[in-house]
Amino acid sequence: MLTQVLDRIRRLLGRPTSSTSSTSASAPERDAAGPASARAPVFTADFGSTRQWVAGRSWAYPNGGPTNPGDNKLDHLVQDPSYSRSGTFRAVRRPDGNWNTGLLTTEGSDEGFMVRTGDVLESRVRLPSELGAWPAIWTWLDGGNEIDVFEYHPDNPDLLELSNHVRGGSRYYRDAAVGPGRWVDLKVEFGSRSVVWWVNGKQVFADRRGVGRRWRAYLIVNLSVCAGRYHPAPDRDVSEMSFEVAYLRVIRP
Repeated sequence: MLTQVLDRIRRLLGRPTSSTSSTSASAPERDAAGPASARAPVFTADFGSTRQWVAGRSWAYPNGGPTNPGDNKLDHLVQDPSYSRSGTFRAVRRPDGNWNTGLLTTEGSDEGFMVRTGDVLESRVRLPSELGAWPAIWTWLDGGNEIDVFEYHPDNPDLLELSNHVRGGSRYYRDAAVGPGRWVDLKVEFGSRSVVWWVNGKQVFADRRGVGRRWRAYLIVNLSVCAGRYHPAPDRDVSEMSFEVAYLRVIRP
């Protein structure tokens, strides 16, 4: 009874009642805790955009490229848009034994987008089939800050490599849904205390290491070619390979 009287007085004074005040106080908390995927992306990849992406060079390679034999790669990075700008990343054998390969990075681009602590990256990729193919989505800045959203080698057909090179931590994730030519949905949260990976909507690894509070890095998407030390080099009768990225976006909570 007393509560009803007080509510009538509050209405006369134009103030919220006891029931509405509790609702309005909790609403902002629900919004703040909403899922990252419900928010608008701060970055949506347009691989054809020369403002977003630089093609054919990266300071993750010695002197910016075009080759990186020290990492057991046969890559020869090229700027030719047919190797990356459509979202299909290609590699084609060269007469010298190396491979022309596609790479895109936000480093050095006009927009210069960087992911940072707390961001969530989502992507959908179609894995390659040819031995020697080495696709990856990863991050890089000033010789480090590397997080591997994924790496893949068809000689381990059901395995994705998920790695935090900033603070250490990695997992070889096996799944029957992963395989040559298959589409895979990827999601990574770059948390300060834990980097968390999802594959096809399922959380598969939380490294409990994280990236720290002030981490940031550029994005790299590329198709490398293995030279044979850690994974088989391409068969001699193979002259071309590719993998596809249907979309890539970054959400910032």
